Amino acid sequence: MKKLLAVLFALSMVVSLLAGCGKTGTEPEAEPEAQSQTEAEPKAERTVVRLNEVTHSVFYAPQYAAIELGYFEEEGLTIELTNGGGADKVMTAVVSGQSDIGFAGGESCIYVYHQGKEDYPRIFAQLTKRDGSFLVGRADEDFSWDTLKGKTIIGGRLGGMPEMTLEYVLRKNGLEPNADVTVDTSVQFNMMAGAFTGGSGDYVALFEPSASQVVLEGQGYILCSLGEESGDVPYTTYFATQSYLKDHADTVQRFTNAIAKAQQWVAQHTDEEVAAVIAPQFPDTDQALVAQVVGRLRAIGAWNETPVMTSQAWERVEDIMVGAGQLEEDARVPFETLVDNSFAEKAR
Repeated sequence: MKKLLAVLFALSMVVSLLAGCGKTGTEPEAEPEAQSQTEAEPKAERTVVRLNEVTHSVFYAPQYAAIELGYFEEEGLTIELTNGGGADKVMTAVVSGQSDIGFAGGESCIYVYHQGKEDYPRIFAQLTKRDGSFLVGRADEDFSWDTLKGKTIIGGRLGGMPEMTLEYVLRKNGLEPNADVTVDTSVQFNMMAGAFTGGSGDYVALFEPSASQVVLEGQGYILCSLGEESGDVPYTTYFATQSYLKDHADTVQRFTNAIAKAQQWVAQHTDEEVAAVIAPQFPDTDQALVAQVVGRLRAIGAWNETPVMTSQAWERVEDIMVGAGQLEEDARVPFETLVDNSFAEKAR
C-alpha cells in the first residue's frame, strides 16, 4: 500500500510540473486562433493581362518602365508579354482571343474594320508619336535623298506602318517608291537586320536597339531618322476588341493608368535613369548603348506624354495609308469609330 501511495504521489508531481511548463507568470497566454486567421488571410490576386507587342524595342521604353517600376502591379495587374513579330500577327492574336490587348500600329485596326468583323478592335491608348526607325546604310556617307536613287531599301512588310511611313518619307523627298528606289517588302520585320548584315539591300529601316547594334558590329551606319522626316503619327497604339473593352473596362482603365504614369516618368527622368530601369528588358544590350538609344529617341520626340490620341494624328495615319495605296480615299474610317479616348482621358 505504501508503494502504491508513493507512485501516485510521484505521478501527481509530474503532472503539476508539466502543467507549469510553457508559460511563466509574466507571459500572457497565446491567442492561437487569432494568429491562425491572420496567417490564413489570402493575398489580393492580380488580374492577368495578356499583352502582345509588335516587336521588342527600346522605342517602347515607357511600356517597359511601367513593368520594371511596378506600375502595373500597383494597379493590381500582372502583364504576360508576348512578342508578336509584326502588327498582322498581333492583330490575329487579339481577334482570335489569344491575347487581351494588342500593341501595334493603328492601321491594323483599319484593316480589320474593313473586313466587316462585328467585334472589331478599338484603340484606347497611344504610346509613341513618331516613327521609331532609322535609315541604315553600308557607308558613312554625306547622306542626301538623291543617293537612294536606283538603290534597294529593306522596308518591312507591305502595308505595315514602318513600310508605309518609309514610302511617305520617300515621296515627301521627291522619290517614288519602286520607280526611283526599290522598297523590298519580302523580309519579315524581325529578320530585317539579319538580312541586311547578310548582304541583302543597300539600305534598311531599323528600330532600336537593332540599328545601333548593326553600327557597333561595323556592319552599317545610321544616316537619318525616319520619324523626324514623317512628323507626328500615332505610330504605336494599344487596342482591344469591343467586347473586351466592355467586359473588362476596369482592367483597361488600370492598364492605361500605368502607361500614363510611365509616360510621365520617362519624360521627367534622364536617358541614363531610363536605361537603368529598362535594362532588364534588354539583357543582351549594353546599358550605355540603351541610354544612347533612349537619348536618340527622345531627341526626335518619339513618345507621347499622355495616352490620348488626337484626331489630327489619326488623319495623318490615313494620309499615309492612302499615299501607300493601302486605303481608298473614300474608305477612311472616322476617328470616333476606331478610337476610344475615354480611358486615356481619365488616366491623364
